Formats: sequence, structure tokens, C-alpha cells
Amino acid sequence: MIIPKLHYISQGDSPKQHLENIQKACTSGIELVQLRLKNISEKKILKIATEAREITAHFQTRLIINDHFKIAKAIKADGVHLGQSDACPTETRKHLYTWQMIGGTANTLQDCETLLTKEVDYISLGPFTTSTTKDNLPEVLGLKGYTAITDILKTETPILGVGGITIEDVTAILGTGITGLAVSEAITRNFDSIKTFNQLLNASSSEEQRYTFK
Repeated sequence: MIIPKLHYISQGDSPKQHLENIQKACTSGIELVQLRLKNISEKKILKIATEAREITAHFQTRLIINDHFKIAKAIKADGVHLGQSDACPTETRKHLYTWQMIGGTANTLQDCETLLTKEVDYISLGPFTTSTTKDNLPEVLGLKGYTAITDILKTETPILGVGGITIEDVTAILGTGITGLAVSEAITRNFDSIKTFNQLLNASSSEEQRYTFK
């Protein structure tokens, strides 16, 4: 399995808006969507995730669920993304299908090293800059932070930049050794930007072959 280089993290003022935005992202050519719903019941998340699965399946887009690995398994999503306060990736792996991917969030070199020992399939490293989608943000990493971490890590596991990233940042971020991006706000503001992000990331199948799973 290959990890797409561009992930859209769903955004919206209501669950319905999340679904509408996922539909728009799929129409605009996104290859992977992360459904990220906060502060609503698990029952409601299951319902929305099921609908999101129908949308993404229609476009042959991959869907991963933020936090809720049981829901990811129940709807046969392509995987789960675990934040730092969520379940342990090693434990989660026991509950998922073998083909489902697990991503983890990191803010420091130590976080990355820990996640690699837990055999995650990709790491979202951030925040790159200040972002309005999260409260209580950890320290902003910027280009220097990314370079410092990737220089030491030297891993085959894809490392995605996340947190307030815009089109203007892409080229500089790729220069730090980061291999992909997880974007929420910039895409939600303009779904046409997906094409530009993909072009900048060279997200062609030939390029992606370099980042296959071990």
C-alpha cells in the first residue's frame, strides 16, 4: 500500500458540512481524506463516517478516521489517524484489519522515534505554523524544526507536514525532507487548490512508488 502525499483533514461547522466538504475534495481530485469530528457522540460519528465512506468509495478516494479505530474497522475505512492522547498504535493494530493503515501525530523528534517503534505507517509532524483548527497548540516547528528532525530520523516512513500549511509553503517544506502534507484550512477555503498542491508535491504514481510500505 502506498501513502498518498496529500491528505485532506475534513473541516466544517457541522457534520453535514464536513460531508459536503469531503464531497468537494473528492470531486477536486484528493486521494485521501481524514474524517476529523470532535465533540460529538460516537454513534453520530459512526453515522457520518458511514456516509463519508460512501462518498469516498464512489471516487475511489481513501478514507481514514481520526481517533476512532473501532469505527474505522466497522465501516472498513482505509485506516485510522491517532493523536497523541488517543490509543496506542501497537494496541490499535491488533484490532484492525491487516490492510488498514495507522498514522500518528508528532510534535518532537522523540514523538517521531516513539511512533516509529510502534510501527505506524506515516507520521503527521506539526504544527508547521499557527493553525486555527486546534486549541492548545504545541510549539510551532517551522522549516528549521522540520529540518532538524528529518536530518536525525532518516526514516523510510512518510513524514507529513501539518498545521496551517498553504500553497506558498510547499516547496520550502519539501526541501526539509518532509515527504507529504496534511492540509485542512487552505483546501477548505479553495478546493481547486488540491490540483496545485498535487502538482507541487509531484503526486504522480511514479513518484509515489518511492514511499511504499515495508
